[in-house]
Amino acid sequence: MPRIDIRRPHQLTIAEARAVVDQVASRMQEKFGMTGQWQGDTLRFSRPGVTGSIAVTGDAIQVTAELGMMLTPLKGMVEQEIRRKLDEHFG
Repeated sequence: MPRIDIRRPHQLTIAEARAVVDQVASRMQEKFGMTGQWQGDTLRFSRPGVTGSIAVTGDAIQVTAELGMMLTPLKGMVEQEIRRKLDEHFG
């Protein structure tokens, strides 16, 4: 399965970064039907065809995702959209 792994530095507190991730996760749930649950400072998310996590640390956001076979042809587009959102919120 194709894997996406993106790390983006940030200047926010962990609480501020988590709040931003919560906003993005809410949008992902509305738009794509993804579900997510926090485990410590890591949001684990899934929906048919993709599973992954967004880890928040004091200086970075780490997004990892594994795409199922149906989303494999869209890996580049999915990765580009994740990078765009990270730039928008943490750039």
